[in-house]
Amino acid sequence: MTDLTELLDTQRSAFLAGGPPSQAERRAALQRLRKAVIARADAFAEAAGKDFAHRAAEETKLVDIVPTISAIDYLDRNLRRFMAPERRRLHPALWPAKARVHYQPKGVVGIISPWNYPFSLALVLLATALAAGNRVMLKPSEFTPACAAVLREMIEELFRPAQVAVVEGGPEVGADFAALPFDHLFFTGGTEVGRKVMQAAAANLTPVTLELGGKSPAVLAPDADFEKAAGSLAFGKLVNGGQTCIAPDYALVPTGQVERFCTEMRSAAAALYPGGTADENLTGPIHARHAARLRAMAEDADAKGATRVPLLEGEDAPAILTNVTDAMNVMQDEIFGPLLPVVPYDTIEEAIAYINARPRPLALYHFGPDDAAREAVLTRTTSGGVTVNDTLLHVAADDLPFGGIGPSGLGAYHGPEGFKSMSHAKSVLTQRHPNGTHLIRPPYGKWTRRIFGHFLN
Repeated sequence: MTDLTELLDTQRSAFLAGGPPSQAERRAALQRLRKAVIARADAFAEAAGKDFAHRAAEETKLVDIVPTISAIDYLDRNLRRFMAPERRRLHPALWPAKARVHYQPKGVVGIISPWNYPFSLALVLLATALAAGNRVMLKPSEFTPACAAVLREMIEELFRPAQVAVVEGGPEVGADFAALPFDHLFFTGGTEVGRKVMQAAAANLTPVTLELGGKSPAVLAPDADFEKAAGSLAFGKLVNGGQTCIAPDYALVPTGQVERFCTEMRSAAAALYPGGTADENLTGPIHARHAARLRAMAEDADAKGATRVPLLEGEDAPAILTNVTDAMNVMQDEIFGPLLPVVPYDTIEEAIAYINARPRPLALYHFGPDDAAREAVLTRTTSGGVTVNDTLLHVAADDLPFGGIGPSGLGAYHGPEGFKSMSHAKSVLTQRHPNGTHLIRPPYGKWTRRIFGHFLN
């Protein structure tokens, strides 16, 4: 804890001494980071292959490297606009004053990144913090040590510790890290750990952004294109081995079409991974303990009456689970793996009520035409984000905010919201010469009464 405090003090002192970096300095930092990420793409892929039971190099480049480069390019293109003071309107009584909002760096930002996307979920936040002019302390997950080592090596070559530093360690280090008096703290991970992070930050009144998870539903309308929906759902559920915070966690399917849905999902999964569970493109669990957890969830569902429909051939195959009940673990906890429970519904009102009876999810997916049913789902449910007629893609839209609500998260990043979350919005009112407000100052008299009478009437 002493070392962490000293590192924080070093960064804060450097920030106060150097002041907010210029636009040119911020863009230079982003470009250095971009070049370094591209140069290490193969090293990143190799490290991820070591940390996961299996992960194809192409998958790491698709889900970790490409989103990082896209986010850096977005920040670089929009940095001038983001940094510019925003003009705000004033009441005529304050004319001819001017009102502006200046977005200034908060100072030192702490980032606790997860293991499931060990590069993009660390580096996109790092790039956003740098674009906003902050110093950064980054704590990668201890479950991806090879990835953390590559990150640390790259960061140490690019930045001085007084600007960006990587902190490695297990849960004890993570707890000490969360307890530091940062100017802002970002955490991406599970809801239970997120509560502990928020409690630790509260002791210092540190503002937090929490990117958590939850059970994200997919709603298939009766007239949805089941073949296309299955292709999207199979990808969204199986990419990265299902270890995605916005993966569809369960599917709401019209009663009478569950069997059709299962058939289409099997075809879609086989097209993505023709080699079954041995397919070299299918990512494995992060470690044996997570694999055992997923196996136990499936066995619990089996024991309580669920029907397992394997999507691929092989041991511990991804599967659809039908005949599920709320008593099963797969319907209580976020799955974070390649199991997809199916819940039948009779009316769209019933599907909406089912979603609303549960904690607000991080994502929601709707498959079907642009009609009253879709509008009802979008307006009468609340989720962090939505993709219509596909899965996952709203997180890939750099100009859209990404974040949860309630148990699925607090705050957002990506887009202008990401830059603003890393910045302090400082109000500045500039008075050029006296205005009408001097008429309502002591000593109060007839002019004061007339002015108040005007406003109150």
